[in-house]
Amino acid sequence: MKDPDCVALLQWAMPHLRMRWPGFRKVRGQVCKRVSRRLRALDLADGVAYRSYLEGHPAEWALLDGLCRITISRFYRDRAVFDALRDRGFLDLARAALVRGESTVRCWSVGCASGEEPYSLSLAWAMSESRREVDASLEIVATEVDAGLIERARAACYPAGALKELPAEWIRSAFTETDEGYRLGERFTEPVVLLRQDVRQAMPTGPFDLVLCRNLVFTYFESGLQAELLLGMLERVQERGLLVVGGHEALPPGVWPLDRPYGALPIYRRLARLR
Repeated sequence: MKDPDCVALLQWAMPHLRMRWPGFRKVRGQVCKRVSRRLRALDLADGVAYRSYLEGHPAEWALLDGLCRITISRFYRDRAVFDALRDRGFLDLARAALVRGESTVRCWSVGCASGEEPYSLSLAWAMSESRREVDASLEIVATEVDAGLIERARAACYPAGALKELPAEWIRSAFTETDEGYRLGERFTEPVVLLRQDVRQAMPTGPFDLVLCRNLVFTYFESGLQAELLLGMLERVQERGLLVVGGHEALPPGVWPLDRPYGALPIYRRLARLR
């Protein structure tokens, strides 16, 4: 498909999927290539023909939903966020856990793709000097709907480009270079539990001290769905726990019991009980 044809198709389809077109505007190339391959497989001429096919084959909507997943990811994306967690956030969360009589900081990475985000958390925790002031451990639940990405996360082996934002000394100490790429050491993968899960259908039980939901819900989903999912996340965040969103994302309209303890960074703290 040519770009205008793909844009017209996506703008028509997004509301049916409870997605929002503006989130896809800059990254539509990835989606358009997949949709074009699907049209060829179905022997359809263009986006108009695919619309008719969707209207006559309801099961095709689930496949289109899968084609719309954006899989761009890398380690330590938004460095300032991970630096803030490493230098201040982990210590604050560990202290709060100890006050509750707990010794584990529990995290949830929503839409973890091939594992770069939860493993970045594990790395930042291991490299944090400040959190060593308290005796606490880290546990990360990482969820992702795409089975292929979950398998890549379990392999924990990455091309050099995925590591380009990590400090060089972290790469030397945490990864082993192999013929397949850079393999993350077991010390850093061990705290991470990987689950195949669609956040729109289910969420881990919680509670969590830290939830990262970046460049997914608040970029690609429509506002009403964003609000529904945000409420579900906040119900799983400990009081005084943290919610991290993407650097260019905004929360949906509403009165949410949140403040921003680390300045302008997209790190929110839950202030009060929801009910």
